[in-house]
Parts: sequence; C-alpha cells; structure tokens
Amino acid sequence: MQERFAQRVQGIEISGIRRIFEAAGPDSINLGLGQPDFDTPQHIKDAAIQAIREGKTGYTTNNGISELRTAICEKFNSENGITYQPDQLIVTAGASEALHIVMQALVEQGDRVLCQDPGFVSYAALATMAGGRPVSVPLDKNLHIDVEQAKALMKGARLLVLNSPGNPTGAVESRESIQALVEFANDHGVTVVSDEVYEHFIYGKKHWSAARFGEDVITINATSKTYAMTGWRLGYLAAPADIVGQCLKVHQYCQACATSISQYAAVAAYTGDQQMVKVMRDEYRARRDLICRGLADLGFSFPTPEGAFYTFVPMKPALTQKIIEKGVIVVPGTAFGVNAPEYTRMSYATSRENITRALDRIQKATGE
Repeated sequence: MQERFAQRVQGIEISGIRRIFEAAGPDSINLGLGQPDFDTPQHIKDAAIQAIREGKTGYTTNNGISELRTAICEKFNSENGITYQPDQLIVTAGASEALHIVMQALVEQGDRVLCQDPGFVSYAALATMAGGRPVSVPLDKNLHIDVEQAKALMKGARLLVLNSPGNPTGAVESRESIQALVEFANDHGVTVVSDEVYEHFIYGKKHWSAARFGEDVITINATSKTYAMTGWRLGYLAAPADIVGQCLKVHQYCQACATSISQYAAVAAYTGDQQMVKVMRDEYRARRDLICRGLADLGFSFPTPEGAFYTFVPMKPALTQKIIEKGVIVVPGTAFGVNAPEYTRMSYATSRENITRALDRIQKATGE
C-alpha cells in the first residue's frame, strides 16, 4: 500500500540536536543537549508527591489550575515588571507546546514569520507546519539581532519571534534593542512572540521582557530550565485576552490540559524558595568561564556568552565532525538555520569534570 503523508511534515527534518544526541556512544561527553544536569529541587518534588497522595490526578481546566496561573502572574509582576491577569495565561506542556499553539492560532498560509538565524530549531519548523514562511533575521558579528535589518524585514510579516537570552548564541539583547523591535513591530501590525525560558541564567547583564514595551506581545516561558524540570513538561504563554481565546482552542483539542501533577509541582516552584535558581546560575557562570578559557587557549575566538548555557563557536564543519568522532557531542551550526554553517554549539549544562574532559578531546581533534 502506498503511503501518503501531509506536505506540511514531509519538508520538516528531525531536529539535528536530537539526531546527534541519540546517536551518541556510551563513552560520549554530551555538550549537545540543552538540559540542566541538576536535579529538580526537593520541595518541588515533594509538592508533586503530595498532589498524587491527595488524588489530584484528573483533568484540570484547559488553561491550568488557578493557583498556578495566579503564582505566574505574581512572578511576572515582581520579576518582569509586567501585569497579566490569570485569564490571560494558558499553562502548556512545555514552552514547545506554547510555541506550537501560537503558530497554529495566528499564522495563515504563506504568512511570514521572522526568526533569529541562527536561532532555536523549533521556530522555523513550527512556522512551516502552520503553513507559514519562516524568514531569517540576521545577527551581527557579536551574535545579537541586527535591529535595522530586522525592521527592514518586518513590514507585512505576521510574527516576530524573539529569544533572549538566545539559544544557540547565549546573547542577551539590550533594553534598547528589544524596545525598538517591539515598538516597530506593533506599529506595523506584527505580533511579537518572546521566548524567555533562559531569563534567570544571565551573567552580568539584565533581562528585559518584550511585553514591557508593547501590547501585541505573547510571552512564553517554562519551568524547564529555571527549576531543572525539563521532563515535567510545564510551560505557559501569556498574552492579550483575544489571543489567549484563540490559542485556547488549539490547546484544548491537541492537549486538553497540562499534566495535573506538574502543575501542582510548578506552584511550589514559583511560590517556594528560589535559592537553588541562584546556585544553578552561579555554577553555570563558572562552567561558562571554564569552557571559554579552554576554547580560547586552543585558539578559538568567539563572543563570550551573556546568558543561557551555550557557547557558539566559529568552526569548520570538518573539525566539528572530528570532535564528534572523538566522543564529544556538539551540534553543528546548520541545525540552527542557514546563517551559521561554520559554527558549532557547545552546551555547558554539564559538570566541570565533563567540560575538562571534553576540552582534552577537542584539543586532540584540533591537533589531527
């Protein structure tokens, strides 16, 4: 029997990050996957266990339990300086689902969706599956958004996806850049989608939420990175009520609700002790400094990451392949768009010991 597949998926490739990660050998050192190596804090796990014991294992309302949405609103107010009401939020199965339902709800066939390039692998793929046409927003030599070029591309676009701190670049955009982009986008009828999942991992700069500078903004975030909860699959979007109403339709039919247990765990995350977040940030800073020094000593030149937990290093594809063959899992720049074929992303969300071992193997690869 002849198989028939929808055109919207036939042109989509499996994530280059996942492909390399899943092909790794048993002795490989993983600098590829963007996943914290910390355990979820105990008070969060305890809240999940308590929820199970209390039988909170059924469906929740489509947009998430009220306790969690209230806690997230308080977080937005105190940490980000922006005001949302609980009915302006949808709790999702990770930030990935939030991105998916936004694209499905807002993008029409042929709509242009502007994405940083290099940028996170999901943006262009999700835009394509929604029928949209992803358009690359170039970065400057320091891996920041080229604001003027972005403005030139913006007229007639449907969405502008911002990601600061950025994956794979580690760049943190300035207040001036984010404000200029948001105000220009809103003046030209372009909705801004701001992916802020790395907001707490910034080293010496400040995070600015896009929603501070305009009304037509969708803020996406998650517990995944901040609280080392990647496997709990708990994210959310916050937006004007009319956007939430349309996104909720997609969420209702593809997901119904985020996992109840993860939602109760997230309440504890947002209302409990935040000390572990600072511990993780300080450790990532130390790891960043370790890997950057090591790579610089090997002759590599690249912008020091300002946030997230990635270095994005200019490197010939042949050397990237040699490093992978030495058992260090890294991700070629081609996984993140068309503008970085001679770059390689390395994650420092792993132990200092692993980073040191990886640097030793990289040195051997460069010497061949």
